[in-house]
Amino acid sequence: MHKGEANETNDPGMMGHLEDLRKQLIKSAIVFTVFFIIVLSTIHFWFPYITKGHKLLILSPLDVLSFYMTVSLALSIGLSLPFVCHFIYQFVKPGLTKRESKFFSLYTPLIFLLFLIGLTFGYLVINPISYNFLTSLGAIHFDVMISAREYARFLLFTTVPIALMFELPMVALFLSTIEVLSVATLRKIRKWSYVVLAILSALITPPDFISQLLVLVPMILLYEASIRVVARVEKKRAIKRQEMEESESASV
Repeated sequence: MHKGEANETNDPGMMGHLEDLRKQLIKSAIVFTVFFIIVLSTIHFWFPYITKGHKLLILSPLDVLSFYMTVSLALSIGLSLPFVCHFIYQFVKPGLTKRESKFFSLYTPLIFLLFLIGLTFGYLVINPISYNFLTSLGAIHFDVMISAREYARFLLFTTVPIALMFELPMVALFLSTIEVLSVATLRKIRKWSYVVLAILSALITPPDFISQLLVLVPMILLYEASIRVVARVEKKRAIKRQEMEESESASV
């Protein structure tokens, strides 16, 4: 082993970071495990909200276990997400700049709120419309029988990606905060962004026009909201810089 490699391995700072990371990962795993046990032990409470009264089939005894595990894992991840994000923030906080640290401390609740709004939108709007449209379309020529496993996959497919898409304004706000993204850039690429959003809406929704349109319209509105948010950030930054320049001129 070279001397440099030995020093790097024995670096107390590096060992301290690894120890902090280990602690945050352990805490995250404990929180997730606790939620998973709670959700799995109360699965009969969640069951009506998940199946929504649909008659589902199981094709093998293992399908029951697969359905319960999939649902429990998804709910546990969602419930433990705020805690995990907090633990991750505590780990990366020492390495963040003052501006980045302020952003995460102020907007972390809003990030989680937007995720919940997107999840609710997918659950109450996209999922039932897509499910009813596709099953009605299939009923024209087929006997529609939905397995529990496929229904769980379909439910996740029509909720989680949409929830992630609702984070678009916060991503734009963060990039603007660290001065990577400007409102001029957002306006310049607006048309191409709409095309990308249309492609994404087609990829994360079932292959029917209604679902894609129901996702695309909110995405466009969120993009326009991102432009307004970034414009507001830039305006505040310009005012602050102007005040600083005036203050420096007055002191001179």
